[in-house]
Amino acid sequence: MANRRNFLKTTALASAAFALQAFKGKAETEDPAEPNKINKPIVLSTWNFGMQANVAAWEVLKNNGKALDAVEAGVKIPEADPKERSVGYGGRPDRDGRVTLDACIMDENANIGSVACLEFIKHPISVARAVMEKTPHVMLVGDGALQFAVSQGFVKENLLVEDSEREWKEWLKTSDYKPIANIENHDTIGMIALDANGDLSGACTTSGMAFKMHGRLGDSPIIGAGLYVDNEIGAATATGHGEEVIRITGCHLVVELMRQGKSPQKACEEAVMRIVNLTQKRNKNLKDIQVGFIALNKKGEYGSYCIQGGFNYAVHDATGNRLIDASCFLK
Repeated sequence: MANRRNFLKTTALASAAFALQAFKGKAETEDPAEPNKINKPIVLSTWNFGMQANVAAWEVLKNNGKALDAVEAGVKIPEADPKERSVGYGGRPDRDGRVTLDACIMDENANIGSVACLEFIKHPISVARAVMEKTPHVMLVGDGALQFAVSQGFVKENLLVEDSEREWKEWLKTSDYKPIANIENHDTIGMIALDANGDLSGACTTSGMAFKMHGRLGDSPIIGAGLYVDNEIGAATATGHGEEVIRITGCHLVVELMRQGKSPQKACEEAVMRIVNLTQKRNKNLKDIQVGFIALNKKGEYGSYCIQGGFNYAVHDATGNRLIDASCFLK
C-alpha cells in the first residue's frame, strides 16, 4: 500500500513539473510582457513645424536625456524661425504692432513656469523655464517678465520681421479682426515627451492670434489649459482658438479623462466634444473655430482629435519621425 502511495505521489510530482515546464515554454513563446511594453522614448508636437522640432527633441531623448530638456530644445526651433509666423521670432504682432509672446513649461514633478505678453525675447520657453527654476512664482507677465528675462541674461531684440510688419500695416487699412480656422495666425507649438526613464514633460509657446488686442492671452501660457502633465498618468497640449480651450481647462481635462481609464485618443475626443457642445449651446458657428488636442500616456500610447480637418501633429519614436493628420468632428 505504501509503495502504491509513493508511486502515485511521484507520478503527480512529475506531472506537475512537466506541466510547469510546458507553461514556461508557452509563456516564453508568447512573451506575455510584450503587451505591457512601454513605447519610450517618444515625443509629440503640434502642426507640421513639429517635424523639425521633434528632430531637436529626439537628439536629447535618444541619448537618455530628460524629457524636460527635450521639449525645451524642441520648441526653440520654431521659436527661432522667422518664417514661422505664429511662434516666437517672426510671430505676427497685435493690433498695435507689438509682438507679444506666451509660453509655459511643466516637468515630471509638477514644477511649472510661464510667461505671458513677453516682448523682445526670442525664446520665451527658456524664460518660462527660468521662472520655474529660479523664482518662487509660476507666472510672470508683461514688463515684469521682460525685466526678469534681462536680469537672467536674455538679450532684447526686435521680433517684428519685415513680412509681419507689412501684413500688419495692410491689416490696419480695414482693422477687420476675424481669426480664420486653420490659417496660421493663431497656431501654437505644443510638445509633450516621455523619456527613457519613463518621465513626462511638456512645453507650449506661441505669439498668439495675429492682430489681437494688446494684452490678450490665450490658453498657451496657462497650465491646465494649453498644457498639462501628470507623471502618473500622461500629458496633453492644445492648439487653436485659446479662448475655447480655456473655457474647459482643456489639457487638464484630457489628462483627468486618461486617469479615469480612457485612452489618449478617447480623452482627446471627449474634450473636443465638450467644446462642441458648449459652442452649440452658445449659438456659435463651429466652422469659425478650431481646437486640437494631442495626448500621451505613460505607456507611450498617443492620440489626437480636433474640431475640423486641417490639424496635424508630429510623432517621433524609435521607428522614426512622421506627420499625422488628426481625426476630426466636422468632416
